[in-house]
Amino acid sequence: MTPLEYLAANRDRSLQELIEFARIPSVSTDPQHLDDMTRAAEWVAAKLRRAGPIDVRSMPTGGHPVVYGEWLGAPKAPTLLIYGHYDVQPPDPLEQWRSAPFTPELRDGRVYGRGVSDNKGPMLIPLEVARAFFATRGALPLNVKFIFEGEEEIGSRNLGPLIAANKRLLRADSVLSADGAMWRRDEPSITIGSRGVVALEFRLTGASRNLHSGRYGGSIANALHAMAELVASLHSRDGRVAVEGFYDDVAAPSDDERRAIRDLSFDEARFLAELGAPAAFGEVGYSTLERQWLRPTLEVNGMWGGYEGAGSQTVTPNEARAKLSCRLVPDQDPDRIRAFVVRHLETHLPAGVSLAVYGERHAALPYRIPPDHPGLATAERVLEQVYRKKAVRVRMGSTLPVCELFKRHLGIDTVFFSFSTADEDFHSPNEFFRLSRLHEGLAAWALYWDTYSHRSEE
Repeated sequence: MTPLEYLAANRDRSLQELIEFARIPSVSTDPQHLDDMTRAAEWVAAKLRRAGPIDVRSMPTGGHPVVYGEWLGAPKAPTLLIYGHYDVQPPDPLEQWRSAPFTPELRDGRVYGRGVSDNKGPMLIPLEVARAFFATRGALPLNVKFIFEGEEEIGSRNLGPLIAANKRLLRADSVLSADGAMWRRDEPSITIGSRGVVALEFRLTGASRNLHSGRYGGSIANALHAMAELVASLHSRDGRVAVEGFYDDVAAPSDDERRAIRDLSFDEARFLAELGAPAAFGEVGYSTLERQWLRPTLEVNGMWGGYEGAGSQTVTPNEARAKLSCRLVPDQDPDRIRAFVVRHLETHLPAGVSLAVYGERHAALPYRIPPDHPGLATAERVLEQVYRKKAVRVRMGSTLPVCELFKRHLGIDTVFFSFSTADEDFHSPNEFFRLSRLHEGLAAWALYWDTYSHRSEE
């Protein structure tokens, strides 16, 4: 039996493994799920050990542990560093889920549940592929090191120091990432770049407590009114970020970059219909894909305060809070951008309220893979073999902090090889993973390992 035959014969077991994994509510941002994070890391470590004779260890960090494994039994073959993450986003808002987020449910060829697409389904694939090779050949076709973290959804804040302290242990020829979704469900694609990110939270405070809106309204600042005014000042009416200095280090997209995006088959009407959006919006002078891939953004991720319960409570809120995040393009420094945003909040602060900026540092640099990288060529060859269609090169509007960390500390590039797709509602209610993508990913990863193992012979 070949590895591909083994994977096909064990499809049901692979699916059950994913369902078991997705039942663990490994929400990294919520301290109430600390035990669940430990349980998820232990599940991954046990799964690696069951796959074959892989040396597995748990590596502590300043936060959630990293699970590491290695098999170096192919001395003449290249070494891949396999990356994935076992943490997930919070499931909120719970009332919008059709089924319980941590009770995975099968419907219409899909498995629904928080984390099934980002990133538990895709990161399960290399574990299953390793098991298939050991079960059929007794060995892997190349050397493999696994690194699975539990903090990707909160900016991989402790992964950089761990990589820096373990450069020799993590040495490899290339990174193959199970994270980083494909562009569309109907077209194989390879992501060649991702944007960076920086996030912050802030609070506006007026009086020392909520006040009666009849007795005090109009004479004491309403923190929510002030928040609305301040947040509105972050953008001009044409969608451009109004923060001074925000675009200082942003280079204009090259003609070649813009031409490559124009040449892609993109149906904007279909895109808007799938999102339920009445129209596109954003920085004037750029197309929708250029705004998503080539331009920086500033988004309000949450804003709240005052009374939110049933009925009414006529108060003048004394406090309002907001969360912001910026997606960054090459040459923008996250800490510099954060400082610009804070300065804007300070200088545009409405009268009658004070400002407090808080929250742990959440930042990552943008990333691009060299266009002639051998791992990229291998991925394109494999995807064409699996889908019988040439893969297109695209970019990612979101952020994978690890890519820049691997490049900076280890000097190696990252190939995105995830089989989730951008429409699978990760970070949203009713996240799902197509069973077809699970099976296609299993075949593609097995073919990738076999193909890349012969790279040194080419």
